[in-house]
Amino acid sequence: MSDVDVPESHPRYESLLTRHRIEEGVEKGITSQQGLIAQGRGEAFDYLLGEQTTESAERAEQAAAAHLLLADHPVLSVNGNVAALVPEEIVELAEVTGADLEVNLFNRTEERIEAIAEHLHEHGASEVKGLTADGRIPGIDHERAKVDADGIGDADVVVVPLEDGDRAEALGEIGKTEIVVDLNPLSRSAQVAAVPIVDNVIRAVPNVTAYARELQGHSETELRAIVDEFDPNETLAAAERAIRGGDVNIGGQ
Repeated sequence: MSDVDVPESHPRYESLLTRHRIEEGVEKGITSQQGLIAQGRGEAFDYLLGEQTTESAERAEQAAAAHLLLADHPVLSVNGNVAALVPEEIVELAEVTGADLEVNLFNRTEERIEAIAEHLHEHGASEVKGLTADGRIPGIDHERAKVDADGIGDADVVVVPLEDGDRAEALGEIGKTEIVVDLNPLSRSAQVAAVPIVDNVIRAVPNVTAYARELQGHSETELRAIVDEFDPNETLAAAERAIRGGDVNIGGQ
């Protein structure tokens, strides 16, 4: 199925296009087959959220933008699903915030790393890290421990969308501020994040970019006030209430 095969009038238009992007990612060697399962799990939570950005997610996205603008060395971590779903958007976020892009994978092969880097270049990225892998996150035994020493290894703020919980926890333990995008507010990734964004990555990344543009002219004092006022626990609780309470407008069936 190509994009033109789905009429915009279809009630599941956005969802079908998102699934197709993941399928294409698998075909291109960007996304792993496990990424299909992860996408389905996330889509189920998004459906319960009404496939919309909640007020608590908006506050988290604003806080994320403030963190990125305050950071000395922000890095956006990119896995296969992120590359397939929001390649142009993640590149734009990096440009607006001055962040590095770094590919990081659980099912890591040099071929996949290179394919994702090339995919990001095709969507406007000037530099993509992740190929060197000359650093390591302590406490992790799998391939996601490998990072670039001058990328995630040196970062103070890391955006880790669609993240593995153990790496999210390990990054926090070595003093990095984590911004996590995860549709499940009960996941370990969301629970350990400084800024958990409970939203679909296809909405979250452009929203953070929009807030970053809006906040660029603000003073450091104003940005720090946004960071200090943000409450991750309340954000997670609000997301869980929305999911359990069903007090959202469900999209097309």
